[in-house]
Order: sequence, then C-alpha cells, then structure tokens
Amino acid sequence: MVETITAEELRDMIDADEDFVLFDTRNPEDFEGWHIAEAENVEYSGDNDELVGDFDAYKDDIGAGDTVVTICATGNSASSFAEYLEREGFAHDVKTVEGGMESWSMVYDVVPISTSNDDLVLLQFQRRSKGCLGYLVGSKSAGEAALVDVTRATDVFVDAATERGLEVTHILDTHIHADHISGGRRLASKLDVPYHLGKPAETRDPQFEFDAIEPNGTVELGDVDIKAVHTPGHTTGMTSYLVDDEALLTGDTLFVESIGRTELQFADKDARDGARVQYETLHRVIMTEPNDVKILPGHFSVTDDGQYIDVTPGQPMFSTVGYLWENNEILRMAEDDFVEHMFENLPSKPPNYETVIATNAGEYEPDGEDEENELELGPNRCAATSDSAVADD
Repeated sequence: MVETITAEELRDMIDADEDFVLFDTRNPEDFEGWHIAEAENVEYSGDNDELVGDFDAYKDDIGAGDTVVTICATGNSASSFAEYLEREGFAHDVKTVEGGMESWSMVYDVVPISTSNDDLVLLQFQRRSKGCLGYLVGSKSAGEAALVDVTRATDVFVDAATERGLEVTHILDTHIHADHISGGRRLASKLDVPYHLGKPAETRDPQFEFDAIEPNGTVELGDVDIKAVHTPGHTTGMTSYLVDDEALLTGDTLFVESIGRTELQFADKDARDGARVQYETLHRVIMTEPNDVKILPGHFSVTDDGQYIDVTPGQPMFSTVGYLWENNEILRMAEDDFVEHMFENLPSKPPNYETVIATNAGEYEPDGEDEENELELGPNRCAATSDSAVADD
C-alpha cells in the first residue's frame, strides 16, 4: 500500500542521506524550471491515469528492496504514479509526498545563530526550496521578540517565539519583496503589533500605512537594540537592521555568496544608476562595519535543479564583513567595473515578480491561497550572479 509522507519527512530523508529513488511526475518544462536535486523526471498524467514520460530508463534500476518516493505539483499525479508502480510490481516500498512541490515550497528549518550577548536570541528561518531567510530577534530578559522578513508561513515564526517564551512585539520587513509574498502586515494586524519598514520605503509608494523607522532609528527589545541602516541599491527603500552591533540583517543587499541585483526596480536608463547606488551602499555603509560583524542575508541561492550554493540547509547561513571583503570578488572591483559586471550575466528574473511586488505594495490582492502558491513557485532570483562570487580560502 502506498504510504503518504509530508514534505518535512522528505526533507528528513534527504538530510539523513537515506537510500531512495525520487520521481517527479510533472511535465518536463516545469521540472526543468524548478525541482529537488535528487529527483528524476517521469511525467505521469493524474487525470488520465497514464504514463506520459519515459520510465524504461529507470524501471530496471529499481531493486526489490528499494524505497521509491513520488512527488508532483500538488500530490495528485504523484499519488497515481505511486499506485502504478506498486500495481505493476516495479516497487513495493512506495511513498508519495502529500501536497507535492507546493508543500515542499513551505518547508522550513529554524536555526539558532550564536551571539556574544547572552540576553540576545537570534534565530534564522530557512525556506529551503526558495532560499528565503527570515529572522527572530529577541531579548530573554524582556521576554520580547521582533520578527524580520516574515513569509506567509507565519505560524513557523510565531511558534518559534512562543517555544522560547518570547512575545512578538514588532514585525519588520527589510523592503518590499519581489520574489515572495510577505506575511508581515497580515501577522502584525493579527497580533496587533507595529509593522515596520524603513522610512525610505515610502519611495515605493506602498498603498498601506506602516510604522516607519528613520535611518539610524531603533526598535528596542529591553536592552537589545535593532538599528535601521538605509542600504539602497536593490531597491530605493532597502533597509538593513543592525542587531546589538554584532549582526547586520542585510535583506537583499549582500548575501553569503553574492550581492543583490538592482535592475528589478531600477530599469532602462536608470539601471546603471541603481548599480552605482548599490556600490556606494556596499563600500561606504556595510563594509565600514567592524570585520567581525555577522552578515545575515535575506536569501541564499538555490539553482533551478535544487542545488545550494555555498550553504547547507539546517546549518547557520552567515558570513562576516571581514571575510566577504577579502573573498567576494565583486566587492573588490573598481566602481565602473562593478557597474558593468552587474549587467553582464544576470540570472533570469524571479517568476511573477511584478505581481509579487504589487501584492507586497498593497496594489494587488491575490485570489486566495492557491494563487499565492502559484505566484511563489520556484527559487528566488534576487542575487546578481547565478554562481558564487566568493572565492574559496
């Protein structure tokens, strides 16, 4: 009998390096656009209950004792394919992933980040399918927490705070996001707490009210300070948050393996101006912080075929100012070379980014969860490079 497993259970099987075969039954175009690294593509029609793709290349490789896992977009065709494999005698231990790639898109790892201040709680929320990163900043003594760059999976963020005895008192976004739908405003309204953007976000003309933080303004959680640092470039309104002078939440300005692209907002004749703004931000703001300040980005890079660049899901994802200054090849470029480099090999734009921006700016309301899921499918593409720009030691 086919066993149904959750996307989280699939994650655990992958992390434990279990021996299994993973089949993705979506059409080849969708598969090539985004899939789990371990998957093989065999298209199967759940509506017609028939094999569409070529399974001959794989059926002889499945041993009698092998575990087979199937996945598709939402779980329907993968479940039918799992039953086909069992019925035809190709596999006896068959599992199918409930909710398919939509469920995989919402799998999170909650990872503590070490700090020198014993009162400071710093958690990193890793959305491993899209490469989104969010944060909890808390004070043990005050029993308060702020959430930064909350996604639609708001329960993951709130549960992490509750498990640590912290009450959520503030919610912040670094900017108006282009690759995923923010859950910040919705959660702030539900909890009746302030929702913050940096005041420069007003340049994006958001169609909602928010508690603006002036550049160099602070949010206080007991003795823990979160300082707003204006870091334009990816967008005009980008604001990073300096946590207790030891960690900088950089949003989409600076990543562990790359830097943020600029042309999603700055386009046409303004595009190179945007790159020069990014250069100024990196060199005259972020890189002037002490070398040991941790860089905690808003994203990590996931390739279309599910490979992770310079990071391991479930492990802390951060770097330091000093390390990136020494090893990020783009940071070491002269300004004119930097500006040209930003446009030589840009990855394709995030899927549906214009609609996602409109949603996060309050200009568009998706028609329910199904449309929100559709808008978010696929990895983020917020970095200026497809590959790592950080040289190995």
